[in-house]
Amino acid sequence: MPFISTEIRERCSECGACVSNCTFLTRHGTPRAVAAARDFSDPKDRGMAYECSLCGLCAAVCPEGLDPCALFLEVRRHDVASGTFDARPYRSILNYETLGRSRLFSRYELPEGCDTVFFPGCALPGTRPTVTSRLYRQLRQHVPSLGIVLTCCAKPSHDLGRTVHFRTAFERVLARFAAGGVKTVLTACPNCTRMFRQYGRGLSVLTVYEILNRHGVTETVAPGGGEISVHDPCPLRDHPEAHSAVRGLLTDLGYTQVEMPHRKKTTLCCGEGGAVGCIQPRNSRGWAELRRQESEGRPLVTYCAGCVHFLGQVTPTVHILDLIFRANGTPDKDFPVSKGPLTYLNRLLLKLRLMAMSVSGE
Repeated sequence: MPFISTEIRERCSECGACVSNCTFLTRHGTPRAVAAARDFSDPKDRGMAYECSLCGLCAAVCPEGLDPCALFLEVRRHDVASGTFDARPYRSILNYETLGRSRLFSRYELPEGCDTVFFPGCALPGTRPTVTSRLYRQLRQHVPSLGIVLTCCAKPSHDLGRTVHFRTAFERVLARFAAGGVKTVLTACPNCTRMFRQYGRGLSVLTVYEILNRHGVTETVAPGGGEISVHDPCPLRDHPEAHSAVRGLLTDLGYTQVEMPHRKKTTLCCGEGGAVGCIQPRNSRGWAELRRQESEGRPLVTYCAGCVHFLGQVTPTVHILDLIFRANGTPDKDFPVSKGPLTYLNRLLLKLRLMAMSVSGE
């Protein structure tokens, strides 16, 4: 952390590129000003790091190649290691993570000869269990020995700086994969994708959107039409293959795509990132409002369940998998999705269905 802070103080030119794109820095100033004015050895000064969404846009637009986001993540880690982290505002999301990787909700379905697994994450099975099941069946047409793993990647702990908690949970997943001979992970959740790409120790990681775009969708899909804009989830800003795949799928569905100023590598956070909404909802709403303005009334299509939830509060937003796997879907349609506590029941029922399929040999 001292190195990152010193580097930013010395190299930040205060050009304003990151500030003009960020609701967090708009309040606190340039990275250089923040690093110079704050004593991150003081718990009071460390608190401001939790107002950053950790979306990485600052690094994407910085002409000096600096990464202020890395500084704020390290400040969080230092806060946790120092014993001053206050977990109370994050109790709900941390409980969600803990339950997601518990024995009650976890399931490793690794059929004979399986070296590739579908890892849907937590939000998709909970909010869209039928879509998740149909997606799994579709993927198995392309990868017959495909397995499926239901558990949490522990990204909430990662982003809150709870490094020990994160590594313990994630290493457990990697150990199960190694024991089962898993070499490739197909992800639907952008957060899971980022965790496996960053910490997967050589695992091949592909999004399901790349697979669907490459092989096509064999199910009957209602044709689309009209103008839409794609919201790229910020964890995938450095994943051009996913950007292209989603746009390819939407082209095949018949939609006319109008790109927004912030897209792909320079995409905006939806407001969910970094658990900012738990302590600073104004920052969270600010991100969503910026995206609403850029969409100029066009429906948004994204590929993150969390983004759909946050952006859907301010402008019509739909998950691309809803368009593919729900009949007569349109981007401006209000697709019903489950909310807590029903999301937990959905995940449990999906697990039970997988267990029944395993017994019956499906």
